Amino acid sequence: MTAQELRVGVDIGGTKTEAVLVDAAGTVLETLRIPTGHGSDEVVASAVAAVSAVAGDALGDIRSIGVGIPGTVDSATGLVSHAINLGVERLELGQTLSSHFGMPVRVENDVNAAALGAFHLTGQPATASVGYLNLGTGLAAGLVLRGELWRGARGAAGEIGHVLVDPLGPLDLDGQRGGLEVVASGSGIARQWATGEENPVTAMLNAADAGDARALEIRRRLVEGVAAAVRILVLTVDVDQVIIGGGLAKLGSRLMDGVYQVIEGWEAQSPFIHSLELGRRVMLIPSDAPVAALGAAHLGSLDG
Repeated sequence: MTAQELRVGVDIGGTKTEAVLVDAAGTVLETLRIPTGHGSDEVVASAVAAVSAVAGDALGDIRSIGVGIPGTVDSATGLVSHAINLGVERLELGQTLSSHFGMPVRVENDVNAAALGAFHLTGQPATASVGYLNLGTGLAAGLVLRGELWRGARGAAGEIGHVLVDPLGPLDLDGQRGGLEVVASGSGIARQWATGEENPVTAMLNAADAGDARALEIRRRLVEGVAAAVRILVLTVDVDQVIIGGGLAKLGSRLMDGVYQVIEGWEAQSPFIHSLELGRRVMLIPSDAPVAALGAAHLGSLDG
């Protein structure tokens, strides 16, 4: 293989760092997962270790490195700020890694990286547009329009977790009531179902199945919130596909059956909503896919 054929993608999460080695066709050749350190120095050390280990003897043949990371990311400079879960206030991650490895390093917000990975993983046509809906600890979307990442004027494109859907709903950390994130994310469910159980989302769903009135209300808001997120992405940018990933996506039919029921109810009431074929536009990403790391690897290809 030549230096023109290999790229590395790294997904730095709050507890784990995942890396992939891909060839020119985007085929994943190697994968690796290691713990993420806390604080700027340890985050850099985790990234360096992940890249070095996943590339192995082919490190000298790497054309580019891409990194997906939580927080506010200046994709032009690789500056990361306010990555609270990582203990990072301000980190010149792109420049630091580029100096270490002696090659271009692109840094992107983790949800945007995952959107790009989902676009390629699901084999979308080059001119297609997708909204990647991340249902994890938080709720946010990444947009790939006609094959290119869309960040918006100030990088806030896809931050639909702050869209209000229930003015009488629970209070979110951003000070608003009934935002999508508080009703349809892992952290939002955990705050509503604060019983101390290890997996509050599963515990809440089990209680709802058993007929618990409070759990039934939380579950209703959850499936309606996910359905609303799908509708927002279609109505605002008319994406070809809404691809759902993140920890809650692993619930599969236990989540999506209710989401589809909500969409079907809307379609029965509105010929216009029915014409949008919302249900047919939704798909789940495979739960074990390294989607953000894969998208990070594709960041290098954006430079040609």
